[in-house]
Amino acid sequence: MSGGAVIPTATVTKSKPSQSQIWSVEADICVAGAGISGISAALEAARLGRKVVLVDGLPALGGQAVNSIIGTFCGLFAHGTKRYQFTHGIADEILDELGASGDLFYRVGPGWTTVFYDEIALSRWMEEKIRAAGVKVIVGAVIREVKSDGRRLTRLELATRYGDVTVEANGFVDATGDAVLAWQAGLPCQEPADGPIYGTQMIVLEDVNEDHTPSREEIGARLLEKAKDYGVVREDGLAFFFEGRGTVGLNMTHIETPLEPLAASRIGLEGKAQADNAVTFLKAEFPKAFKDVRVRAYGLPGIRQTRWINGAYHLTVADVRAGAEFDDAIARTAWGIEIHDKPQHIYWENFEDGHVHYVPLRSLTPKDADNLVAAGRCIDADVAALSSVRVMGPCIAMGAAASHALDLAGGGSVHQIDLAALRGRLKHNLEGEHMRAETQ
Repeated sequence: MSGGAVIPTATVTKSKPSQSQIWSVEADICVAGAGISGISAALEAARLGRKVVLVDGLPALGGQAVNSIIGTFCGLFAHGTKRYQFTHGIADEILDELGASGDLFYRVGPGWTTVFYDEIALSRWMEEKIRAAGVKVIVGAVIREVKSDGRRLTRLELATRYGDVTVEANGFVDATGDAVLAWQAGLPCQEPADGPIYGTQMIVLEDVNEDHTPSREEIGARLLEKAKDYGVVREDGLAFFFEGRGTVGLNMTHIETPLEPLAASRIGLEGKAQADNAVTFLKAEFPKAFKDVRVRAYGLPGIRQTRWINGAYHLTVADVRAGAEFDDAIARTAWGIEIHDKPQHIYWENFEDGHVHYVPLRSLTPKDADNLVAAGRCIDADVAALSSVRVMGPCIAMGAAASHALDLAGGGSVHQIDLAALRGRLKHNLEGEHMRAETQ
């Protein structure tokens, strides 16, 4: 330290003013929720030349894709021998750029193609793209109230630790996952009628000995046999190995995800205890691979399905199984029906090679609002249908479609836009069979 250096020591005393300052923001499109759907919507809107505000309750971008460490892109490719890509847009950019940096790899099996990614790399990709696009970001912001004028939402009132913020916009995207924007606007919403859909407490382990990693089948068989001995609740959990890095993501828990603050807070602690039991199981049952592992990261509780909108169309499991096509289709996938309604196991229904099912815009548009579009896991569908379209691939497509629908609506209604124009804009997500070299 220089002998002549002056160290700042002065402080100033302040008290909370009697009338707190409220910050105001105006935008063309406000996106609530900064997960994969919201990031896709915000970037698409910005690239359309719209002034965009992106709001999230967490203090960082990325939603569950980053902060719950989902770790895999599912529903992005057709399965079977013809592994073409369903969704493009930012999906292409992520696959190209994280692929070039070695931060993802493809798991190509006899049926499904999934893409594993490094959550830190995806986080930085999102942050830099949002920053470069000029999107205004408000994180750590809880929606306290939504103001409306007839069928149009007009303003969000947000609470942050630094003070209150209001956001006025011409159009809104509800990518919150729990339909928070629609719910706070007083719009009717749906919840599962027959009990909870369980979420997952994901964790990442490091220092895995890759020379001795067991197969998915070996782990599954041992779980069925011995899960109860270790206090592992879920008996059909999975381990996702990131090849070449000595890390693995564990999807081996089932936790309730209630829409009640005290219970939701408690579940976060219970989920970590379940995850610790799963680590103990792996260390004891597969010591050659796991005896030296340690937990690198605990994700936030991962939520699958809690509350969703009442849309202009209720997507059904019959639509999904039949591969029903719609004049207002905005996304496609072939992901199976994956219902997490039991603590011990999931219901899984696979589709035959060549199967494709679609998501209509009407399932994204609440019946009673003209300038609100949902995207992601809070669109209108029955429990089984939603389980097949709420994964990352179609969620990227839904986010892009939401911004295009609002852009086409302008000051009018998203229920009355030019569907041919919308399909033209989304053609790359609805047609074509582009195959990546990595999947062949």
